[in-house]
Amino acid sequence: MLELNKSGTDRSEPGRLPAQDPGPDARPADGSPAAGEAAPARVPWRPYLVAAAILCALYFLYGYLQWARFGSPSWDLGIFEQEVRAYAGFDAPVVNIKGPGYLILGDHFSPIVALLAPLYWIWPSAAALLFAQAALFALGAAVVGRTAQEILGGRSGLCVTVAYGLSWGLQEAVKADFHEIAFAVPLLALVCRALLLERYTAALLWSLPLVLVKEDLGATVAVVGFLLFVYGRRLQGALLAAFGVAAFVVTLMVLIPAASSAGTYDYWQKIDKNGEQDVSMLDSVLGVLNSSVKIEMLVFLLGITGFLALRSPLTLLIVPTLGWRLLSQDSNHWGMVWHYSAILMPVLFLALVDGVRRSRASHRPWLASYAKVAVPVAAAIAVAMTQHLPLRDLLRPETYRTDDARSRAARAALDAVPAGARVETDITLMAHLTSDRTVYWVGGAPGTAPDIVAINLDFGWSRPIQDPVAYAEQLHPEARYRLKHRGGSFVVMERTTPAPDGFR
Repeated sequence: MLELNKSGTDRSEPGRLPAQDPGPDARPADGSPAAGEAAPARVPWRPYLVAAAILCALYFLYGYLQWARFGSPSWDLGIFEQEVRAYAGFDAPVVNIKGPGYLILGDHFSPIVALLAPLYWIWPSAAALLFAQAALFALGAAVVGRTAQEILGGRSGLCVTVAYGLSWGLQEAVKADFHEIAFAVPLLALVCRALLLERYTAALLWSLPLVLVKEDLGATVAVVGFLLFVYGRRLQGALLAAFGVAAFVVTLMVLIPAASSAGTYDYWQKIDKNGEQDVSMLDSVLGVLNSSVKIEMLVFLLGITGFLALRSPLTLLIVPTLGWRLLSQDSNHWGMVWHYSAILMPVLFLALVDGVRRSRASHRPWLASYAKVAVPVAAAIAVAMTQHLPLRDLLRPETYRTDDARSRAARAALDAVPAGARVETDITLMAHLTSDRTVYWVGGAPGTAPDIVAINLDFGWSRPIQDPVAYAEQLHPEARYRLKHRGGSFVVMERTTPAPDGFR
C-alpha cells in the first residue's frame, strides 16, 4: 500500500524517497548530497538518448504510416493542426473544424500547443505534430529510464526504458494521433524524477507548466504540492497546492467560459449527463466502478508495474486524472484505448522504481525477493502485451503499403481540392487538407456554403449516401454544387453559385 510515513515493518534504504526525510534542511535545495552522504554514481545520458531515438522513430513511423494510409481514427489531428497553424501565423487559435470561427481555448485550455509553431514554420504538415509527439514521448522514456538506473543500479534502467517505452498507454496514444497531453508526459516524468531524487524546488518548477497543458492538470499540480508538504517542504508544498487548485478553478470557471461562445465549460456534461438523462453527482460517485471496462483498465494500469507502484506515494498523482475519467458518463474515457492513459505512464513507472527501492529492504522475505525481479517482470509484461498493441503493426508488411487503390483514390481527391479553398470533409481527408485550406467538419458548418464538399462514401455514415451532390446541397441549401471528381469511394463537389456574404 501507499507509504507516507516510516511506520510498519519495512525499513528505509539510505537516500529513500523523501517521506522519510528528517526535515526540510536535510538536503540542499539543489539536490546535492548532504554532509557525510556519498554522491550517487553518475549515469550517462547517452544510452538513454539512443533508446529514446529508437522509440521516437518507432512512434513516428507508426503515426506517419497511419496518416499516409488515410487511417486517422478521429478529427483530433486536423483540429490540432488548425490550432498550431493559427499560432504559427500569429493568429488567434480558431479551429473551424469545431465550428466556423470556433476559438479552441473555449474547448480545452492548452496554450502550450503554441510551442509547436516554430516546428510548423519549418514543416507545415500534420506529420510535424506526429513527430513532435513521438519526440516528447521518447524524451519521457529517457528521463524515466535514466532515473531508474540512478536509483536502482544494475540493468534496471534498460528494463524500465523498455517497459515504459512499450507501455500500452503510450502505444494507444500514438495510435490516437496527436494530442496536447504529449507535453505533459515528459513534464510529469521530470516532476517524479525530482521528487525521487529529493530535488524539491525542481519538482515545483517542472510542475508549473502543467496548468498550460490541459485544464484538469491543475488538480495534479495540487497533488504535487501535497506531496511536497508531506515530505517536509511545507511552505513550498502549501503554495504549490494552492496554485494548482486556483489554476484548476480559474481555468474551468473563468478562462474557458470567457473563450467559449456558449459561456460555459462544455465537458461538465460528461459527468452530469448520460445522453439526455441527468445524472446526479452522487450517482456518478457511486458508479465509478460500475463497468468491467473500468475495472480492466485499473488492473492493467497497476499490473504493468507488477503492482509495486502501489508501494509509492507517487501513485497519488494519477488520482485526479483517474477521478474525472471514472466519473465520466462517456465510455470512451474508461478503457485502454485513446490517449487518456499516456500521462499516467511516467508516474506509474517511476512509482515502480520507488516501490522496488522501498521493497528491497523489506522484512517480508517474499516482498524483498519480488522486488529483485519486479523490473524485468514489468519489461516482460510490456513486450508480451505489444503483440496485441499498435506497434505490432510495424511487423506486418501491409502496414507499409501506402500506394494501394484506396490511398491512390484519396490522393486523387486531394488533388481535386484547390489550395486555399474552403472545404467541408470527413475524418478521412481532414488532416491532409488543414495545412493549406480552410477545413470544416462535414455537417458542422451550416450557412458557410464552402467552395468544396469532399467526402469518403465508405466513411461509415449512419445512412448510405446515394447522391453526393444532393447530399452537399442538403447540407447547404443556400448553394448549388456539381460533381467535380469521383474516384473509388471518394467524391469531390464544387460550388457553382456565389459564396455567401462574409465568405468571399
